[in-house]
Amino acid sequence: MEEFFKPVVASIIYSLLGFVILLLCYFIIEKITPEKSWKEIVENKNTALAIVLAAFILGISFIIGMAIHG
Repeated sequence: MEEFFKPVVASIIYSLLGFVILLLCYFIIEKITPEKSWKEIVENKNTALAIVLAAFILGISFIIGMAIHG
């Protein structure tokens, strides 16, 4: 039975690790850009910035996923 749970536990750990890395990357981008992206998207309804931020999140997520699962 232990052999069954080993991949499940590994997937959960890698998912949490990937999520932490993604948040870290987001906060780094937030620090190096002049404007606060979330404020700009929500308050000023900046669609272009929302699309760029979504592309960034998808790109980093893809890189993290490929690095973890090889």
